[in-house]
Formats: sequence, C-alpha cells, structure tokens
Amino acid sequence: MGVLFSAADDVAELLIPFIRSAGGESDTRVIESAYLEASLGRIDVDTFWAYVGLSPEVEHAYLSKHRLADGAMEFLASARRAGLPVWCLSNDVGRWSKRLRESLGIEPLLAGAVISSDAKVRKPDRGIYERLLTDTGCRPSDLLFVDDRATNVASASALGIPALVFTGPHDYVRLGAKLFAR
Repeated sequence: MGVLFSAADDVAELLIPFIRSAGGESDTRVIESAYLEASLGRIDVDTFWAYVGLSPEVEHAYLSKHRLADGAMEFLASARRAGLPVWCLSNDVGRWSKRLRESLGIEPLLAGAVISSDAKVRKPDRGIYERLLTDTGCRPSDLLFVDDRATNVASASALGIPALVFTGPHDYVRLGAKLFAR
C-alpha cells in the first residue's frame, strides 16, 4: 500500500481504527486474522465483515478513507505517456483493490493488477511474483519491482527481478529517472 497509497500499513492505520469506530470487533488479533484470511482469498469479503461484527454496507465508508500517495497519480500518468506499463502487485482483498483503483482514478493508468486474494498467495511468498511474471508475460529482467518493504524487495530480487525499496513520495523522482532512462 505504501507505494501508491498514503497509508503504508492500511490494516493498522485505516482498517482497525475504522472497524472499532464503527462498533465492530475491538481485538486487533481478530481483525488481523480475518484480514489475512480475506487477503489470501480463503474467505470472501462479506464473510470478513461478518467476522469483524459489521455489515458489508460499511465497505464504501471504509474505502473512502484511502488516499493516493503524493506524486502517485503524476508518476502513473507519466509512465503511461512514456508507454511504460505499470502493474499493481498488492497484498489486499481483490474487491477492495479494484474499487480503490477505480474510485481514485488509477485503474486506466495501470497495465494490470495481481492481488493476493485472487492469487491465493501474499508477498513475500515466491508464488505471487511468479503469478506476476505469468500475467505480464515478462521475463524477470524485463521488470522493475518497487515496494516499501525490504522483505518483499528481497523476494523479488531472489527471482531475478530488479527491485527497489520505496522510501516515500520523494522516490517517484528517483524511480522516474530510472524508468524513463531505459
């Protein structure tokens, strides 16, 4: 989340406080466990909401808490104009991810998305990177993986995918220079 979205840890920063404020589950471990199951596609998102004691009707209110990271829209638009395909690889719930990409206007700027609940595997597991390679049709060396977590970057690198740790919105300048110079 911390590359395209301003919340680096959407579960801790947005989901848990939202559920608590809406009168749902208060135990962090219960919420995190239910989210993990949903983000692995083991339960559907409506079942997730039931586990945390809320109706799926709150979903729109929860998703409205998300914001793009400063510079994300501009970076994606620049990459699109330059003909560089950008894919989203995220540990998330597929329905939430799609709705966010659409509502925040980035869906048309992306070449595609691999979301953990659809892939049934989460970063840093090797399987999600293999799914990305399959879906993009690329060789590892054709990609540049960017993530805000070093462990995810290390996993991508272990498969031969060039990778960078993203440390904040100022990195869009560094990333742009690297990509647009290719």
